[in-house]
Amino acid sequence: MSEASIKQAEIRLEQQHVDRVYARLAELRADAARLRDQSYEHGREATPDALYERDVMLHHAHRTLQALDAESEGLVFGRLDFAGGDAVHIGRLGIRDPQFQDLLVDWRAPLAAAFYQATPEHSMDVVRRRVIRSSKEEVVDVSDDLLDPHRAPEGMRVVGDGALMAALTRARSDAMRNIVATIQKEQDDAIRAPESGVTEITGGPGTGKTAVALHRAAYLMYRDRRRLAGPGVLVVGPSPVFMSYISRVLPSMGEHNVELRALGEVLDGLGATAVDEPRTAGIKGSARMVKVLRRALRLAPPDAPEELSLFYRGAVLKLRAEELAKIRRSLHAKGAPPNRTRMKAADALLEALWQQAREAADEDFRPDRDRLFAELGERIEFHRFLVAWWPAVYPMQVLRWLSDPQRLATAARRLLSAEEVDLLAKSWGPADTGPEWTVADVALIDELRHLAGPPPKRRAEEQPEGTRRRANYDEYAHVVVDEAQDLSPMQWRMVGRRGAHASWTVVGDPVQTSWPDPEEAARARDEALRPAGAHRRFRLRTNYRNSAEIFAVAAEAVRDLVPAEDLPVAVRSTGVPPRTLTAAPDELAARARAVALELAAGTDGTVGVITTMDRRAEVREWLAEADPDRIRVVGSLEAKGMEYDGVVVVDPAGLAAESSTGRRALYVALSRATQQLTVLEVG
Repeated sequence: MSEASIKQAEIRLEQQHVDRVYARLAELRADAARLRDQSYEHGREATPDALYERDVMLHHAHRTLQALDAESEGLVFGRLDFAGGDAVHIGRLGIRDPQFQDLLVDWRAPLAAAFYQATPEHSMDVVRRRVIRSSKEEVVDVSDDLLDPHRAPEGMRVVGDGALMAALTRARSDAMRNIVATIQKEQDDAIRAPESGVTEITGGPGTGKTAVALHRAAYLMYRDRRRLAGPGVLVVGPSPVFMSYISRVLPSMGEHNVELRALGEVLDGLGATAVDEPRTAGIKGSARMVKVLRRALRLAPPDAPEELSLFYRGAVLKLRAEELAKIRRSLHAKGAPPNRTRMKAADALLEALWQQAREAADEDFRPDRDRLFAELGERIEFHRFLVAWWPAVYPMQVLRWLSDPQRLATAARRLLSAEEVDLLAKSWGPADTGPEWTVADVALIDELRHLAGPPPKRRAEEQPEGTRRRANYDEYAHVVVDEAQDLSPMQWRMVGRRGAHASWTVVGDPVQTSWPDPEEAARARDEALRPAGAHRRFRLRTNYRNSAEIFAVAAEAVRDLVPAEDLPVAVRSTGVPPRTLTAAPDELAARARAVALELAAGTDGTVGVITTMDRRAEVREWLAEADPDRIRVVGSLEAKGMEYDGVVVVDPAGLAAESSTGRRALYVALSRATQQLTVLEVG
């Protein structure tokens, strides 16, 4: 029997089992739909018990349908044959037949661990491991690893090899795929690590860090759904482009109770996509800003009254600017958030008025402290003064106040230079129109929210724009931070508040950092993660994304900057070397367009055109007539975590010069390609 005939026979055998799985899936889906419909009828009795039972039934039915309706292509992707004759099939979710026998074992189940962990040296009792590749519900290929030949029964057939490499050469689309069929042992170790504490996963480009983090989130939800499902899981990534790219991975595995947020979206009610130029972003992200913002909150509001004058029982009681300033300083010195201090501010003002009244006492004027507090405290003019002098403060409002260079200089005294004050003030002005909030601003706004405390409750329509949000920020049970090396100290403080009681998965690569002071960021990271406790680390060393030819060029950009062990090893060769082309400035648009279209014609997947952040709109105009589903233009920061079949890096020198970390940013851009890379220089 020929090798081709053997493969076709094994494909037919697996197709029979796949057909049984999909038939059972249809039965389970129909049962869940029936339960959903019955729950509506059950609730018509309208008693509290009936309504509660209806809600429970509805929740269960919807959750079941949600899991069963997850991306079903490739539902069955693996098989394990054990010594002794037992065999199990591995898939995206667990399915049992009516007799409760396993038709399909969920990839996260302990029994499925051998699919990823078994090796010829440690077979875990597995004789044959099979990868099954399907198109929709049709099996199109099988590939086997014979892990323990000496225990293979007579007649066991082994077909094909290289399942991982076949998967790596598939064309990329506009969304990341899950990798449940091709997880490698070093990746699986990190995925199945204990949930508690901090799990840190580091590795260079193409090592699968992001995929591992997302699969870890799915694994943890499976293992401890009761604990994690309520508070939920938060995944934080570098940009909306990146979050859109990874958005289908967890739903394809049946997991929907996970929030995906870019750094500019972490704060409820505010979504920022604009980015500051690197110098300004570096100032805003620095830990120095905590003191600057704290001082800013202690300054009198710009329109605060400077004198309080009240007529009381024939005497004029007056608090002038100096005394009001002294009262304000004494209140802030106690450290309470300003929005929780208004009543104390009222008492302090009344106490100062009482002291004046006592000093002015004579035979005709004998004030009583309690009576003075009661009478003056109820006057409308006192309340109006109090609201104007100690108003509720809102974070965005405070940043707008700091667009005044003099006010900002006062708050930043001995913390920021005159040049830094000027850069920040310009970024938040002009005050009359309001700034466009940037990604770096979001962390500052969140810090101010924390420092100021919650404002008094007001009707929603009275609240300043962008302030309406949920009350509880520290409710997540598990937090995943991707591209962690790029978080500024202020962003670590922001994300840390969301995980005050959480366990963590932290993913990154120090070599790819875009933050100019890694030590400052590391201190902020350690502070944010300290409450979580135990810290375990995994390093992924194999680059599955780039061809060896492409990664050799990318690595050369930083080889003299980093230890050799921080660069992964690319395991796949295509024989296609990267190209370096040169175009004069007036020819750059035409050349970039021609190269991008050429790459799109020569590959089945996507082409990324990577340029400087301030040139994105211009380059998109060059490619306005290209197919947006095939050719994507992204800035250097938006390229973080992305991968494309073909990449055009436009103006590499400008890209490196734009970033405060120089050639590290170029390293990121050069390592996005899986098949073909063209570098287009200017000059």
